[in-house]
Amino acid sequence: MPLAEIPLCVWRKRAQSFQFQGHTVRYWTAGQGEPLLLIHGFPTASWDWHYLWQPLAQRYRLIACDMLGFGDSAKPLNHEYSLLEQADLQQALLEHLSIRQPVHVLAHDYGDSVAQELLARHYEARFNLASCVFLNGGLFPETHRPVLMQKLLLSPLGWMIGRAFSRDALVKSFRQIFGPQSRPSESEMDDFWSLVDSNRGPRILHKLISYIPERRAQRDRWVHAMQRGGVPLRVIDGEVDPISGGHMVQRYRQLIPNPDTVLLPGIGHYPQTEAPGQVLEHYLAFRDRLTPATLKVACS
Repeated sequence: MPLAEIPLCVWRKRAQSFQFQGHTVRYWTAGQGEPLLLIHGFPTASWDWHYLWQPLAQRYRLIACDMLGFGDSAKPLNHEYSLLEQADLQQALLEHLSIRQPVHVLAHDYGDSVAQELLARHYEARFNLASCVFLNGGLFPETHRPVLMQKLLLSPLGWMIGRAFSRDALVKSFRQIFGPQSRPSESEMDDFWSLVDSNRGPRILHKLISYIPERRAQRDRWVHAMQRGGVPLRVIDGEVDPISGGHMVQRYRQLIPNPDTVLLPGIGHYPQTEAPGQVLEHYLAFRDRLTPATLKVACS
């Protein structure tokens, strides 16, 4: 049975806000149980998780925010955006919610890099991570294949490209990265665009794209953290994603000991919206395998 969607207008009404370094950040919570932090990707927002939100909330305490520069959160123009700061934001949100116990993470795309930073901080005794599942993302800079729009935003003319970014440009980019049979509807594209365009978002896209060189700078630290093996990890990946699809998983299997990977045939870069039922099945199977002993090792 298909998972029920949460319309964006309903999702927005359920948002709460808190202040992070003087900026308003929108966040969502639901459910009870072990905390599960969901971290969205570029250039969209936490609404990406809406198909999974209600079924996951039946088992876990869900926490998600629109990161700084994304969705309905603040998008300051004169700001240097950083993945490390976004990890600080996630920790500040957990502190705001008085969450002290170990946290599970489910991340996608840009959010994968934030999750990698949290994983590295776990081994530095600065964060308590219970487990982490990555959806399609650039876990390794050497396998990341940015689309043309990302390359243009990285160029010296990026500020101009960003300001001219439109719904049509978003549609063109998404057509390249979704699976051939699982592309978003026109209505879904309207909603994705609404989140990108909120708070004059296109004018800062060239600043957000700095995550690509930042990934290169942090690559060895993050990969080393994934190789340590103390925290249970899984990759659930849309295989036909041209950015971080099957080729990224192949690299993961080469570099990560005892790799736990799931490939979704015919699915592209957004598996949580293209094949949410499959993602839910594989995520719950991963969590059901975690024994108390496993989590004790991960959290020690």
